[in-house]
Amino acid sequence: GRTEIAGLIGPNGAGKTTIFNLLTKVYQPTHGTILLNGKDIQGLNTAQINRAGIARTFQNIRLFQNLSVEENIITAMDTQMHYNMAEGILRLPRFWREERVVHERAMELLSIFHMEELADAKAGNEQAGSLPYGAQRRLEIVRALATNPCLLLLDEPAAGMNPSETAELMENIRSIRDTFKIAVLLIEHDMNLVMNICEGIAVLNFGRIIAKGSPDDIQNNPEVIEAYLGKKKEA
Repeated sequence: GRTEIAGLIGPNGAGKTTIFNLLTKVYQPTHGTILLNGKDIQGLNTAQINRAGIARTFQNIRLFQNLSVEENIITAMDTQMHYNMAEGILRLPRFWREERVVHERAMELLSIFHMEELADAKAGNEQAGSLPYGAQRRLEIVRALATNPCLLLLDEPAAGMNPSETAELMENIRSIRDTFKIAVLLIEHDMNLVMNICEGIAVLNFGRIIAKGSPDDIQNNPEVIEAYLGKKKEA
């Protein structure tokens, strides 16, 4: 659905990140079709896919470590800024108008995660690389949202988080969906998170979808239990 929170789960090596790489055209599919809002996205590159409305985060956080929190977000908005290079260099009024709008938008996005104070000039506008792990993870999600996606792909967002950070992340993902009215697809090993926030779940094993359904369907599916836990030994 257009505002569904969906999960993609499966053992290591099942091909989950490969699916994200196909969706974002890091890899081009050799056959088959990927549709975005009913349109075939064949032939688009990664930047075009992002402009078309798919944004993602990565297993290994990819931030501009030496840029400030706000600069990390503004770089993601780049595709939506309208002033040209000459206006930027000459600092013409339109540039300042845009600059203020962009600053306000960045603060609005940060406020979803209660991170506004990290972009405050008084705080020295902290470098992304000096943030604690959980805050870097949240900043990466904020940066993905800055591109105005209709589909947000989260690759193991809870990795490395403690239980209270994970619980907060769960709330954040729900509020992102409700605020932005977008679909969220996540790859995650934390079954508690998956079962609690995903409305639909697909299970991948050896590159093949072996089950799809609600959390209840998935938890009670014998093929899924076997893929995760191995066959039960004969008594």
